Amino acid sequence: MKHLSAILSPLAVAGAIFFLAACTGDKKDNKPAVQRTEAAGTSTGRIAFVNIDSLEANYIYLKQKKEEFTKRQVNVEAELERSIRQLQNDAAEFSKKAQAGTLTQSEGEAGQKRLLQMQESLEKRKASLAEQLMKEQEVFNKDLHDRLDAFLKEYNADGKYDYILSYGEGGNILYKNDALDITKDVIDGMNNLPNTSADTTKKK
Repeated sequence: MKHLSAILSPLAVAGAIFFLAACTGDKKDNKPAVQRTEAAGTSTGRIAFVNIDSLEANYIYLKQKKEEFTKRQVNVEAELERSIRQLQNDAAEFSKKAQAGTLTQSEGEAGQKRLLQMQESLEKRKASLAEQLMKEQEVFNKDLHDRLDAFLKEYNADGKYDYILSYGEGGNILYKNDALDITKDVIDGMNNLPNTSADTTKKK
């Protein structure tokens, strides 16, 4: 079965450009709940960026979900592998009996029908498991996107930035000013969100 771990690149989805419109109307010095690096964005005051590679490598919740998904994938592949071996063994046994002439016509027809049904059942199961994994991945991608979006909106509650861009090696951004890098703030802030660091703490 083709590896499905490549599907798990949710931050490539969540790392799209986040447009955060500058606040208008009454501004009451609403400081964001998370601390922010003051150096970030001092060059323009309107743009910042997040290094997606670093976020993927250091965001605890994402790493936990990757591990869970990998285990799920391994279990799925093991189940399919067992079914494939069973089908191959049954087919070999049937062929051996057929060549030896120990099967009646009705037994031969019944055996062929059973093997065909096993093959069809295996194909359906394989398709069902692949679809299930894809759906689980889509749900997680949306959850991750929503988490990052919500955090950045809180982070930028005072409207300091108009744009928060994603940056990654090999991406479309050819040059970056490190003074605009808010990656550490985002990693620290998201790792401190509820249901993110708690599980890791319990495991220690």
